[in-house]
Amino acid sequence: MTHIPIKSPREIEKMRTACRAASTLLDQIAALLRPGISTGEVDRGAAELIRAAGCTSAFLGYRKFPGNICISVNEEVVHGIGGQRRIQYGDIVKLDVGVFKDGWVGDTAKTVPVGAVGPGVSHLLQVTEDALDNAIPLAREGRRLHEVCGAIEDYVTGHGYTVVREFVGHGVGRKLHEEPQVPNYRSGANPKLRAGMTLAIEPMVNQGGAKVRVLGDNWTVITADGRPSAHFEHTVLVTTGEPEILTWRERMVPKLAA
Repeated sequence: MTHIPIKSPREIEKMRTACRAASTLLDQIAALLRPGISTGEVDRGAAELIRAAGCTSAFLGYRKFPGNICISVNEEVVHGIGGQRRIQYGDIVKLDVGVFKDGWVGDTAKTVPVGAVGPGVSHLLQVTEDALDNAIPLAREGRRLHEVCGAIEDYVTGHGYTVVREFVGHGVGRKLHEEPQVPNYRSGANPKLRAGMTLAIEPMVNQGGAKVRVLGDNWTVITADGRPSAHFEHTVLVTTGEPEILTWRERMVPKLAA
């Protein structure tokens, strides 16, 4: 049976500290975005901010990943590497920040519009962030993981979009990736959630088809049809009551009207 780590109160406090740092860093890195800046410049700026915060990147060197953060633009879904690509007005930029602080990981992501974006792309961002917000309240003791994953799938497909199936959320703690896997759709494994579990819940939502492919750098994931994709992520603590969003921040985009 898969072992899912349960954090002690002391360990949870360490997680809170790491996750607060990751959330603050994500906002600071997002503030670097502007038309004309290269993704490599953003990554180097992120490295300086991470160092200044007393953290180290959880991504740099992980399975030989060469970036300090993941930075993915438009049709790039996740795992983009900072380089020469220059950000343009109207782009959407996915920033994924994972850091170690005192031996524990904080992991969080959001999709940032650079300037004004079209209504279709704006709607994609709203649906993706809403899907995350709708799933989080289900991450409480006694519920099943399927309920969290299924809530994302149902909301996304109900708005005409697709979820990426090859890449999923995960447990997080002392390691960047712990058990369980947290897909954005109902899958085979369906453990019962227990207080003290910490989950990185991260919808990856495509405007077009669900199919993706990996570029020649062996990291950057893009949509197979070249259409935009959005990504939001929070690290969440399972409790006996309301789940705690350890990487809480203000929403990136307004909620969809009911």
